[in-house]
Amino acid sequence: MIRLEHVTAGYGGNRVLNDVTCHIARGERVALVGPNGAGKSSLLRVITGQLPARGKVRVLDTEIERLCPRARARKIAVVPQEIASDLPFTAHDFVLLGRTASLPRFGGPAAEDLAAVQEAMTLTETWPLRRRPLPEMSGGERQRLALAMALASAPEVLLLDEPTSHLDLRHRAELMRLLTRLNRERQTTVLMVVHDLTLASQFFPRVVLLSGGRTVADGAPAEVFRADLLEHAYGCPVSVVPLPGQTAVCVLPRL
Repeated sequence: MIRLEHVTAGYGGNRVLNDVTCHIARGERVALVGPNGAGKSSLLRVITGQLPARGKVRVLDTEIERLCPRARARKIAVVPQEIASDLPFTAHDFVLLGRTASLPRFGGPAAEDLAAVQEAMTLTETWPLRRRPLPEMSGGERQRLALAMALASAPEVLLLDEPTSHLDLRHRAELMRLLTRLNRERQTTVLMVVHDLTLASQFFPRVVLLSGGRTVADGAPAEVFRADLLEHAYGCPVSVVPLPGQTAVCVLPRL
């Protein structure tokens, strides 16, 4: 599904990814973690073809540069960190943008497009907001609309760049349960940048840890969320505490 082989990339003379190799199979759910500047967001940009890279990048069994923009948009959806607050759209029209790659070159949306938008907004609990302008939305509401726009395209691959940063506890948990459900029921491949390591350990069966643009660890949460690995990656002492009655852990900086 996603194959990165010895990928190196950067901006100008600043290298941000160094010889990264990572294979993600169809239907996997993977958390991408690491300190600020580790290269997590850049790795998503490499996968979508937005950031040129040396090495091999294959998505959906095709080299990324051979996928035309419309094909990429139909198969790969991205939920960014931030959505601008001044976009001149209602919530419904904003989510409808997720169907752009499926629309004919001339003509408006068909019934199936409108149905896909309603389903995506219902899943993300944003359908009641459909007539409200984006500038009136909170950061959390805009973030859920960004997820709805991504889901409206019915993607095979869903890339998320820290989508929980503006969400409260309830919506954060509901987002993770929704992603888990889509992954299990539709076999949607999910790769998500996560800063909350405790959240990552609760909801992801596989974790990739980046530091300094390199892969430090890749495996189950129990294999990756070890104090020695995390201290090496983050450059600070940490405590890894098992959560009662769960296989997940709580990761905290040690003061």
